[in-house]
Order: sequence, then C-alpha cells, then structure tokens
Amino acid sequence: MRIIKTKLEGVYIIEPKVFGDHRGWFMESYSKIKFKKNGIDIDFVQDNHSLSAKKGTIRGLHFQINPIAQTKLVRCTKGRILDVAVDIRKGSPTYKQWISVELSEENKKQLLIPKGFAHGFLTLTDNVEVQYKVDEYYSQEHDRSIRYDDPDIGIDWGIDNPILSEKDLKAPLLKDSDHNFEYNE
Repeated sequence: MRIIKTKLEGVYIIEPKVFGDHRGWFMESYSKIKFKKNGIDIDFVQDNHSLSAKKGTIRGLHFQINPIAQTKLVRCTKGRILDVAVDIRKGSPTYKQWISVELSEENKKQLLIPKGFAHGFLTLTDNVEVQYKVDEYYSQEHDRSIRYDDPDIGIDWGIDNPILSEKDLKAPLLKDSDHNFEYNE
C-alpha cells in the first residue's frame, strides 16, 4: 500500500497493492497497522455506500461541523469519479485550496480526507458506486454543505450543467457557511 501526500496537509492518495491472476484480483482496501506506520491513526466507525445512476452527477461539497466532524476514506468501487477535497480550515496556509483525483474501479485509488475539509465528487460514468469509511457517526444536526461552484474556491469540475440534489442546489457559499474549523499548526 502506497500512501501519497498531496499539497493539502492531511489529505492522502492511497494506492493499494493489487494481486491478480487467472481467477481475478485481491487487495487490502484498508489496514489500520499500515496507516499507523505512516502516522495516520484513525478509528473508523461507519461505512457508507452510494449509487449515482447518471454520469454528470455532483454530490457535495459536504462535511460535518465540530464536534462531530468526520475523516473520510473514499473509494469508487464501480465506474469512475472525480473526487474533490477542499481545505475549509480558517487560518490554514491552504485555506480554500482544493485537489481532485480520479478514483475508479480500475485504478482502485482512495482519497483520505481529514476533518476540516469539504468533500464532493463528480460521476464520470453512469451507475457509479462510492464507498467510504468515516470516523464519526452521521449526525443530521452537524451535517453541512457548501456550493459546488463557489467562485471563491473555483473548482474545475469540467462540466457546465451537473445533476444536483435539492440540498446541493440550495447550499450556501463558504463565506456564508457556519463551518467551525480552525487551523492548528
């Protein structure tokens, strides 16, 4: 398993080792001990699984505020997505910066997104399944979102008219959000 740092502190691309033969393939999608050896000590408590039927669907940008903020380990198990993490920690040297990574059933890459970051993805194929682990349980009271097209963030989704949920259509801009993340050196 390769754990690759990104320009955003705490956001990692995970590349599992895949072992294949005439029967198919095998991989470890998560190993607590391997993460811990790389300085990542997280206790995941819940797994989530979504299906997006149509190419061009954006889910996000989502997060939970403190004290129930979540770290996510995201992977695409069917189809392909453009996965995005945005630093929303006030005072961070990378505040409002974002990264995107293509995750797919073929490349088997994953994205680790810590607390203090918003997350979203764009489906690049039909019938996309995304699975992710979180280290805090879902809390509707703490659930938040910000606009996928917030001009202060400027994510290049590569699409003009995405399919969005009602929640994501009505999401506030980051500057109008009640997110409560502060950068701690």
